[in-house]
Amino acid sequence: MEINNPNPSKTDRKFIERNRRIQMKALYSKLNSLVPHHTSREAISLPDQLDEATNYIKSLKANLERMKEMKDGLRGLVERANTSRSHGSKSPQIQIQEIGSSLAIALNTGFNSQFIFNETIRIVHEERVEVVNANFSVVDDDTVFHTIHLTIGEPSAAARISQRLNKFVHDVDASNMY
Repeated sequence: MEINNPNPSKTDRKFIERNRRIQMKALYSKLNSLVPHHTSREAISLPDQLDEATNYIKSLKANLERMKEMKDGLRGLVERANTSRSHGSKSPQIQIQEIGSSLAIALNTGFNSQFIFNETIRIVHEERVEVVNANFSVVDDDTVFHTIHLTIGEPSAAARISQRLNKFVHDVDASNMY
């Protein structure tokens, strides 16, 4: 016996809608799998999942902007250090840049001035900030380029550290002139 369907378009619409819902569910699931989750074991509603994904994407975007600023700032520090080095300056040079909750320090010293780097690290430790990274490169026979990256807890620490380090390097430079 053949069943006559008086309204075949209604069945087609139901089928199309069911496939659309299945596809949307798969896409939501894929999006949800890309977002890091808190350790909560309870099910999260779809609107909450979308809010969580939106907030996560916004935080990634803000983090990317902060990292770009830091990269540009460090690039500027290196360029300024290279400029001072190209002018034949062997006296210690320091550039300090605050980027969010980070501090980037570029320090140029003579090859025999390792104590300047050591004293810089000592001052930083006295201020109780975290040294994230410290590197050096020997650029030519008598120039060492140091970079130090710090994480600062309180905003006033950046100003204190900058002031102390600039004073220290200035004092070393002044004592080398005599």
